[in-house]
Amino acid sequence: MTTDNLLWQTKLAARLHDPAEKALVLLRDPAGHENGTSRALTRLLGLHEIASDTLDADNDEALVRTVFRQGISRAMYRQVQRADWWAAAADRPQWPMQEHTVETAKGERTFKVAPWAQVRWTNQPVLVHPLTGDTFDLARHGGLGDTDFRDIKERSFNHHADLLLALERQAPGQPLDGKKALLTLWRFAPELSETADDGKLGELWKLLPADTRIPDHSIWDHLDLTSAFAGAFAADPQGEVALLTLAIGPVQPFIASARKMEDLWAGSHLLARLSWEAMRVVAERLGPDAILFPRLRGVPQVDLWLREQCGLPEDLFKDCAWLRGSTDSNPLFAAALPNRFVAAVPASQARELAEAVQAQVRAWLQALGSQVVERLLKEAGVANDPALPCHAQMREQLAGFPDVHWAAVPFSLIGIANADKQTGLDATQLSAAMRPFFSTADGQDAGFLSTPAWQLLQKELAWAEGGKKSTFFTPNPGVLYPAVHDLAERALAATKALRPFAQSRQEGWRCSLTGETEWLTTDRTELCLPPGQRGPTLWTRIAHGKPAWATKGEHLGALGAVKRLWPTLFAEEVGRALGRKDAVSRFVVSTHTMALAHQLDRWLQREGGCTPELERRLERYRAQLSPVALPRRLLRHANRAAAEDRVRTAPLLPALLDLAQEDGISEHEASALRRAVRESLASAQGGPNDARLETYYGLLLMDGDRMGAWLAGGDDYAISYRDSFHPQVQKGFDEHAQGHPDITRYGRQKRALSPGRHLAISAALNDFSLTVVRHVVEHEHLGRLIYAGGDDVFAMLPVADLLPAMQRLRHAYSGHDPAHTGGRDPRGLTLHQGFALLNGRLMRMMGTKATASCGAVIAHHQAPLAAVRRELAAAEQRAKNEGGRDAFSITVIKRSGGALRLTAKWGEPLALLTALRRFLAHESVSRRAAYHTLQWLDAQTLPAPEGDGAMLQSLLAYQLDRQAKGPAKGQAAALAQRLTALTLARPASERIAWLRNFISVAEFLAREVRSGAGEDA
Repeated sequence: MTTDNLLWQTKLAARLHDPAEKALVLLRDPAGHENGTSRALTRLLGLHEIASDTLDADNDEALVRTVFRQGISRAMYRQVQRADWWAAAADRPQWPMQEHTVETAKGERTFKVAPWAQVRWTNQPVLVHPLTGDTFDLARHGGLGDTDFRDIKERSFNHHADLLLALERQAPGQPLDGKKALLTLWRFAPELSETADDGKLGELWKLLPADTRIPDHSIWDHLDLTSAFAGAFAADPQGEVALLTLAIGPVQPFIASARKMEDLWAGSHLLARLSWEAMRVVAERLGPDAILFPRLRGVPQVDLWLREQCGLPEDLFKDCAWLRGSTDSNPLFAAALPNRFVAAVPASQARELAEAVQAQVRAWLQALGSQVVERLLKEAGVANDPALPCHAQMREQLAGFPDVHWAAVPFSLIGIANADKQTGLDATQLSAAMRPFFSTADGQDAGFLSTPAWQLLQKELAWAEGGKKSTFFTPNPGVLYPAVHDLAERALAATKALRPFAQSRQEGWRCSLTGETEWLTTDRTELCLPPGQRGPTLWTRIAHGKPAWATKGEHLGALGAVKRLWPTLFAEEVGRALGRKDAVSRFVVSTHTMALAHQLDRWLQREGGCTPELERRLERYRAQLSPVALPRRLLRHANRAAAEDRVRTAPLLPALLDLAQEDGISEHEASALRRAVRESLASAQGGPNDARLETYYGLLLMDGDRMGAWLAGGDDYAISYRDSFHPQVQKGFDEHAQGHPDITRYGRQKRALSPGRHLAISAALNDFSLTVVRHVVEHEHLGRLIYAGGDDVFAMLPVADLLPAMQRLRHAYSGHDPAHTGGRDPRGLTLHQGFALLNGRLMRMMGTKATASCGAVIAHHQAPLAAVRRELAAAEQRAKNEGGRDAFSITVIKRSGGALRLTAKWGEPLALLTALRRFLAHESVSRRAAYHTLQWLDAQTLPAPEGDGAMLQSLLAYQLDRQAKGPAKGQAAALAQRLTALTLARPASERIAWLRNFISVAEFLAREVRSGAGEDA
């Protein structure tokens, strides 16, 4: 057997060592969970020695059995066993074991799990959120008491067998490819098909716990980790494994260099693609489950690799969302991968793998750069001569990019006294290696080695109870995963501090986008000429024929050119993957269109018409107008509610307004064009014909708080060992720990970092960014998602949708909306106790303890994007710094000059801002209500409110009430009370100024709504 075959067979055996349905058959199946589906599947694959007289005559089993003939060796069995022990120890708390007598002739004594810790999970089906400890009791949603373990076993077996049979049908009569089998089971075994499930388990199949006592990580997490360890053992001559941590960059400078929205998406997406090219090296050699963070299962770019490069059967992917998207709403366009990964690799191959990653990402980028130059020359009508300077410029400017930093820590730093049992740990070498990175003195432990949990676990912890001895499981090297990971992270940080710098000579004028390198040229003499003295250049030709790649006056260097062409090149790549002759459609909603989105929506929904003047203008300029892209939700509304002629006309209205800004249009004609559009849109709103057109739009940038700390764990970001237990086990633990201080202390300790934690975080961020964010921004609101990767969200919205979208995204990030307790959200996305339910799909989010901060900017559509983007980044930083995280900060950039800025915590401040905006925008409230209130609310003359603020509340109520009539009049008192309460929470010296600012922001938001956008009912 070749080394490669041995690797994949070992990983297969590891992946099948436990049945997927373990939690549903444990303590119910007389054969035991290990003698059910797992044994049947390993027999099918020839990974288990079986006697000829025990062979099943079932045709499917006989068919699959033909693909493998060789049984598992003892060496392979030991590798899988060791991997299982390590994986269990890395992901689960240690357990008290109780002594008992085995019924043999000698009456041998051994240890087993105490009765109080044996959980029949189908009777008490509880899931524990690994990041918060929140429990989700399935018994409240129907329970699992009526599940038949025999039926579940059969369904599980059929599901796995069907996956393997798909491979056999792909190559009839050929031995099964071990790598394809492993990849198929890794990707699709967690997704129970409708045929195999028949509505029995649904989304729960993906979340079935690996251990019913600690139901905070799934069986798939355990199988992934076991396979990762087993593969590393098998591929290393000494059977040693190391943790490899690797990061590419720089991140922010690469993304931030932008002059238009497409640049921001391209930078983020291209960096995610580079990250995948880095991870692909490890995935191809060791399998994608070798990467412990991020989780790669279900990532569209990884799916594409599985189908295109690995050759998995196409019909397995038939239900994947990325196969159905014909526009850039396709999940392939999401920047779903971070710029770093952690992998379990053979210790002897760590350096070679890291160097291969560096070579791969740089070679891939160089190939992309060469393709970019060829496309630029073709578009410019210049012959592609390899001697042209632009080819050499591209190679030189991309040389050494991106930076690749890595560190590897072998588990062999842990001494093992008993190799057979993997016990008797000695952390002396590991402790010595950690000291320089933690600045601890000789002889002192650092990191996890200094925690009370390790101090308890490194020695046998035993006690007597009821005449029986109880003890903890003896720890194996998997327990020290957090220490090895911590050392790898510290070492990686140290490598980043040592950044080699290779000087590169750059002459003449610089790239318009980055400002760092000379622009690409076909004649180097052009580089020294200022803009007014240049003749036709490569870039002036591009600007004339392909303005999406470069606008008038822009001249780009290598990275700038790659970013500009990446949307086009990637769209073509996706088109080829989907079997299309042309590229997948991409659309960019302009800031002007976004500002008008609500007015256009009202016009479509309320059956607004075109004035005769507008019809004449449309007819006159129709040949010059190209329909603009509209937000997706607006298009869905249009198709559902509007007449066909209005649907065709809507994309022409913003185009007509854009035409009015062109140099060839006189001011008189431009004014007539704007008036014609304005009067037509006003016809659907029941307002005056002189109602203004919306000119402001919103941008939001949201980022998860302290993501590094969440990944690293620690006391503030981890649950206790006890809180991770099943409720039944918690009760028994509390009862039996009484009188045993060490046991009690252990239960209170915060759980150490684990691979399962990393997988849980990665899975939550993947589902959030790939699925939930786009639903919130583009399905629930009239927005346009620019990018979403992990915990980062960047989106553009109309002003009226900005506040509700911000709050909705914040709730979605943690997976909990207080309004959803006891029911489902009619918009389709329900958020409760750290989980999200969308279109029948159950997803675990970051949990109720996770927070996020958001910056938002409201700006005129003609404001320079670079300046708006800087304000947006500053707003996000204010939310994190001034707001103390878990906060939002809004900046209003006024066209007339000046800005308003408001920073506050989520919750009541945002809810009140929304309520006040709605009040001020109400048709029965005077447009000068805020102005009159601010007139007397003068910080120079009005003393800061003291005590309970009764006087301030009374005056606020009076001013707001006198400016309202009808149904709005009764809202003034409640608003005044809430405004006063928030004001009193501020330092006395800031109260009046803060209140004035709060009202001013609400008034601006209301004014923009009232000038045309309106509000949803």
